[in-house]
Amino acid sequence: MSEAPPQIPDEYARALTGVGSASLSTLALFEAVQRRLHPASIPALREKLEPARTGLTHALETFSNAAVPDGLEELHDCVRTGAGHALDALEKFLAPSPPERLAVGVLAAMRSQCRAQETFYPLRLTLPPLGRFFAEPGWYERLAELDPDPPDPAGVGIHHARPDTESERGGFWLYVPERYQSDRDWPLVVALHGGFGHGRDFLWTWLREARSRGFLLLAPDSRGNTWALESPQGEARALASMVDNVSQRFRVDRKHVLLTGLSDGATFTYLAGLSAATPFTALAPVSGVLHPAVEALGLLEHARGRRIYLVHGALDWMFPVFSARTARDALEAAGADLVYREIEDLSHTYPREENANILAWFDPSLS
Repeated sequence: MSEAPPQIPDEYARALTGVGSASLSTLALFEAVQRRLHPASIPALREKLEPARTGLTHALETFSNAAVPDGLEELHDCVRTGAGHALDALEKFLAPSPPERLAVGVLAAMRSQCRAQETFYPLRLTLPPLGRFFAEPGWYERLAELDPDPPDPAGVGIHHARPDTESERGGFWLYVPERYQSDRDWPLVVALHGGFGHGRDFLWTWLREARSRGFLLLAPDSRGNTWALESPQGEARALASMVDNVSQRFRVDRKHVLLTGLSDGATFTYLAGLSAATPFTALAPVSGVLHPAVEALGLLEHARGRRIYLVHGALDWMFPVFSARTARDALEAAGADLVYREIEDLSHTYPREENANILAWFDPSLS
């Protein structure tokens, strides 16, 4: 981080700049690490992260011990909390673990990384480097346009809708760009997390693009630890109800509603997106499989003309690439309007760089 709020003591400004820079470097490094995740690559990825832990630990200690200027107590606490989440992500990823617990530690680290982003996001106007982190490069010199004043009275930013049951799962997270205006319809992207994931976390996989390009972003929670792959009808109806819920409050372009997801979320994208009464106009499954229930429920009958952007990694160790090729062949035979993207260096993880290609295909206005 190269800038700090004006009119504060130099010593505090240096501490703030140091912890901010170390935190943002950590978050950017985690994005790169997540893209390269593979069980065999964990030792090498840990080597890349170790220097970040050392640097952030020192920067956070310096910042925590700095004298806080009057009026900056809330800012100080927020920065310290966000940096603490980033450091916690490093600690969890770097902690030694037996092979059978490796995935648990990695998922916990990624969750802490998301908590850091969640904590830092409200500071994007106060600290311009954070504003740039949450925007695509074309906006770096005009960040103020992403946060017009006053915002639309419909309510912008991040919303959380809790489920109607006592369960903590089954609700959704919604991001409405701060420059949303209710004088036009907006495309909607519905993004489904993978197994044991949360919409609260998966939201950040798409928020930068939603903020920069201008679309509504809905990230639901599955009702259980993962999506109801064996009997999808109820959860598919719940997704449709969420789309209706958002459409009642905001101007949704019902001709441009994308359903996408990772891993089990991708598998459920087929199950929900190929149903007869689906509200989704395009599907973009990433690293999933065409579940046997698709055929058992006769869903392939609805694939004709359906726009599908299928992404899979040639190095996928959980769902080997032949499963994606099989899905490609079945969907093409059923008459789907299919784009097939097999990424040579992708394992079973999310290719953030593919978001731009998916969006340009889904709605050229989002290119």
